[in-house]
Amino acid sequence: MSDRAALRPETVTVSAGRPAHVPGAPFNEPVTFASAFVAGGELEYARYGNPSWTALEEALGALEGGECISFASGMAAVSAVAALVPHGGAVVVPQHAYQHTLMLLDTGAAEGRFEVRRVDIADAAAVEAAMPGAAMVWIESPTNPALEVADIARLAAAARAAGALSVVDSTFASPLVQRPLEDGADVVVHSATKLIAGHSDIVLGAVATGSADLAERIRQHRGLHGAIPGPMEAFMALRGLRTLSVRLERAQANARELTRRLSDAPGVVEVRDPGFGTVLAIVLADAAAADRVVERVRLWIPATSLGGVESTLERRRRWATEAPTIPEGLIRLSVGIEHIDDLADDLLRALAA
Repeated sequence: MSDRAALRPETVTVSAGRPAHVPGAPFNEPVTFASAFVAGGELEYARYGNPSWTALEEALGALEGGECISFASGMAAVSAVAALVPHGGAVVVPQHAYQHTLMLLDTGAAEGRFEVRRVDIADAAAVEAAMPGAAMVWIESPTNPALEVADIARLAAAARAAGALSVVDSTFASPLVQRPLEDGADVVVHSATKLIAGHSDIVLGAVATGSADLAERIRQHRGLHGAIPGPMEAFMALRGLRTLSVRLERAQANARELTRRLSDAPGVVEVRDPGFGTVLAIVLADAAAADRVVERVRLWIPATSLGGVESTLERRRRWATEAPTIPEGLIRLSVGIEHIDDLADDLLRALAA
């Protein structure tokens, strides 16, 4: 549609990335299983393009307000963006963030590839103080699993003034909650495995940018490194995206109500709620108490992933690679779309026990 920009984001999730409205056309872009295409057309080899990716990328690009490049996984997307940093360049990064993003950067630092500067991403002044001479400012908001919230617009403006690229991992928020490109960020990263696809059945990543130059560099990285999405995964992610608005509305309402009900629950020392999105955290006295709660729930699923229709929970410090500044008793809660009373009853029973 030529007037796509005039549509609300909730409508874009349903309408973008579809075939033209002509008689006899399918509603959805079919899955294209092909390794090669007949020479002379726009596509020739499947490592560089597939109509199934194109449909997903059109929809996500329309939502983010930029150009989208899809990847085989969230980490493939992270790796492609990290590759924009010149050799030896400094990256300002949250002290709390997705473990494997930090591990990627730390591994690169050990090899002399990066200089890593860790900051409290919620302390804008401290982040700005770390920017001089940096090549990239990596913003995760809310952070995983501490749930700190960054001032994206302020940090993006400061990064641009410092000559650094600003990147926002917006996985916990989704394009329906925050649109970092509109706030001045250069690049947005998603693990589309999570809220975007929303059904815990595929692995996929995505990058969006408003810069044609950056989009071309990222796309070239994908082609050379081969981190391409499968056509079926792209199709399923787009199908999941169609219901993002209604899933998010229900899950966010559940999350805010859970915060209210857990605030004075037995054994809960702290509830961490960024105020948006579907992920919360509760802090219990110690690891043993948190482990007992995880063992005793019946409806909540103990799992390390998040963003699906089902509710999951996990004591994050069970991973040796989790930041030592995360409390031992912190349980991350990914809130799904079940009935709020059932979710709350299950969790409160486990806490009371």
